[in-house]
Amino acid sequence: MTAQQNWAISILEDGFGRVRDSVEHVVFGLSPARLVEQPSPETNSVGWILWHLTRITDDHFAALAHVLGGGEPPAGRGHPMPPGQIWNEWRARFGTPYPEQSTGYGHSPEDVAAFPRIEPQILGDYQDAVHERAVEILRGISEEDLGTVVDRRWNPPVTAAVRLVSILNDATQHVGQAAYVKGLLDSR
Repeated sequence: MTAQQNWAISILEDGFGRVRDSVEHVVFGLSPARLVEQPSPETNSVGWILWHLTRITDDHFAALAHVLGGGEPPAGRGHPMPPGQIWNEWRARFGTPYPEQSTGYGHSPEDVAAFPRIEPQILGDYQDAVHERAVEILRGISEEDLGTVVDRRWNPPVTAAVRLVSILNDATQHVGQAAYVKGLLDSR
């Protein structure tokens, strides 16, 4: 890998590290009750938002690693859960009522309200585990990998480089939303 590619991976690593640190900051001091509190029935709770951002990161990095390891990129809706997610090791700790492959995408307000009351540290620990796996995958990406098509469901098809930036963008937006909801609840 060239120095420029190392630099790019280092920037992504730093970005995902900032997300991890921000998740830790948001969960600090929260109670299980506050974690699932919704500012209104139509809004997301801090716990659901942080779970969702971590599930998406877990799912998308697993899919990326699967394709870069020789698997076929998804080409249509209804593709199976990508192998390599660590969610299977964490699902029982959360006790979510959602299907195994659920990442929160498309959840209704009722689905959000069904997010279980858990210890906030579980979210932080899951984020740490996902972050470790993401960094491991990042460090294994070659220069050629960045241009590899990893998702054919979009036009143009999504490359590894675009997917990495997309995951980071999504995670930073969601951790900001969680911090905002926490602040909103704290101001009441």
